[in-house]
Amino acid sequence: MRLSTVILPVHRWSEGQHIWRRAEDLGFHAAYTYDHLSWRSFRDGPWFGAVPTLTAAAMATQSMRLGTLVTSPNFRHPVTLAKELISLDDISGGRVTLGIGAGGNGFDATALGQEAWTPRERADRFAEFVPLLDRLLTEDAVTQQGAFYSADEARNIPGCVQRPRLPFAVAATGPRGLKLAARHGQAWVTTGDPKLYEDGTPEQSLAAVRGQIEKLGKACAEIGRDVAELDKILLTGFTPEQNTILRSVDGFVDFAGRHRELGFTEIVVHWPIPDSDFAADLTVFEKIATEALAQLG
Repeated sequence: MRLSTVILPVHRWSEGQHIWRRAEDLGFHAAYTYDHLSWRSFRDGPWFGAVPTLTAAAMATQSMRLGTLVTSPNFRHPVTLAKELISLDDISGGRVTLGIGAGGNGFDATALGQEAWTPRERADRFAEFVPLLDRLLTEDAVTQQGAFYSADEARNIPGCVQRPRLPFAVAATGPRGLKLAARHGQAWVTTGDPKLYEDGTPEQSLAAVRGQIEKLGKACAEIGRDVAELDKILLTGFTPEQNTILRSVDGFVDFAGRHRELGFTEIVVHWPIPDSDFAADLTVFEKIATEALAQLG
């Protein structure tokens, strides 16, 4: 099992660069950031762009993987995103993972002046966005006419450092999204069942994600793919245990161990932010980073 972190883009780089370097020093497998224009309770405070932040992080680190968790079609277009990702993959020396999801109905959904899409509209766009982005990152020139996204001789030379392209970590729980994960993903991402976030129990949460993995397995089987080929990533902070897993090394090890038994290969924890939903004791957090995986064996 691997342990990674999410560093929200809320710090000016004069401060943020030290956090990204510290994440690498602590041995995290990867450090991700959210790709939003603003997000929830952080809307009225500092919030920087994901791709410039990751570009700076690529220059400040040497070996740790970097990525979005997650990008969505809410304000992105596959053609321009592909160009940015190829550039970022080159700058980082092939250390980028693209976490990608269908998006939601938060601030990003209307920031460009459009009406928020319905869940079905988001799924329709996601189903077109991911395959086109896949082509753009693997082919030198792409022409495609879609209902939502098109490309006209879009050039992406020399392509990604990682071949055939940088890996996709597809966030999905519904049937259409899981099919995209099965066909295009090198990893699958979940935050658990949002309906259990406030009032559910840890046991209910485990049962819910077990069911999600079973559905992912069926989606893979339908196209003749072994579900074991996909890494399975749990982004923490949105399950019933969200306020307790970073309180002690033993507590985290217990949480991670139960999810490893379900088949998860990577656990992602939020870098602590004081006075927020992601507040945690930094000393304990760093101890978890350096000791937890050793205890898991």
